Amino acid sequence: MSVRIRMKRMGRKHRPFYRVCIMDRQKARDSRAIEEVGFYDTSVADKEKRVNLNMERIEYWLSVGAQPSEKVNALIKKVQKGKFGTAAAPPPMQEPKQPEPEAAPEEASAEGADEAPTEEAPAAEAPAAEASAEGGE
Repeated sequence: MSVRIRMKRMGRKHRPFYRVCIMDRQKARDSRAIEEVGFYDTSVADKEKRVNLNMERIEYWLSVGAQPSEKVNALIKKVQKGKFGTAAAPPPMQEPKQPEPEAAPEEASAEGADEAPTEEAPAAEAPAAEASAEGGE
């Protein structure tokens, strides 16, 4: 029988509470556990009080060959180190970067504005020129 150390979800909708359990690998997430060795409550404000693990029992199960899940492994490491991710100060605010004025796009847009009327003007003059050419023949 392969044994895993994983979390069993408890609580209600949108208010999860997890128990860290020793379970058979083939059992469902919320099924009966072999042993419960701690809990993890995500709603507690103090990060050090969110996790409560019985490290003696976890070390025993690890020595016997139990495999922790990824999340439980992260919790075990945090408990062993005593670091629970205290919020670091955010980096200082920086002013937003101003776009550098580029000469080429502005000139192209200015030239494009000049070209548009000139394109229309020859088109308007062309029918007049054709009319005078037809009358002159």
